[in-house]
Amino acid sequence: MSDEPAAVPAAAPVDDPVGDPVDDPTEVSSWRPVVRLLADMDDEIARVYADNGIEDLKPSWVLEIVRLRARGPMTIAELARSVGRTHSALSQKVAAMRAAGWLETTPGRDARSKTVALTAKAERVAALLAAEWRASEAAITELEAELPYPLTRVAGDIRSALARRSFYDRVTEHLAVSDSPRWRDEVAD
Repeated sequence: MSDEPAAVPAAAPVDDPVGDPVDDPTEVSSWRPVVRLLADMDDEIARVYADNGIEDLKPSWVLEIVRLRARGPMTIAELARSVGRTHSALSQKVAAMRAAGWLETTPGRDARSKTVALTAKAERVAALLAAEWRASEAAITELEAELPYPLTRVAGDIRSALARRSFYDRVTEHLAVSDSPRWRDEVAD
């Protein structure tokens, strides 16, 4: 087996339902398999929740629930910093979790902040979710031991490469030399 990365096939025109060729660059994606893999793993974790009577909990919400269980109530800004998210993104997530009954908010120390806490519903399952988190991490460690190149190593290597040259720089350089429309000219019109 070669250490060389597989070549990414060029996007080729495909037939639309009428039979005319369509130039659809989304037909080829280097990242879709990774995104799908992570979504499939989240679906398996959701099965664990469903098997234990937790039907309305998204796996993507568990980090915040476990973090609040461990550290207690915090403002949205504090929680966002704690989990490495933007205030805006976490504010939207908190709103969805609040609507689903997992979190509650109260006015914070000043008029601009809100304090986030677990609801009784979340408190009832938070210890189970912490145990699932640990079990998932153990399963990932076990899985990575079976792989020639673990995903955690891939993520670290990608971060190192992006520290040398950002993804933004890479994308804009490809756009500058491609046959695509010139962004500034098209957007300005």
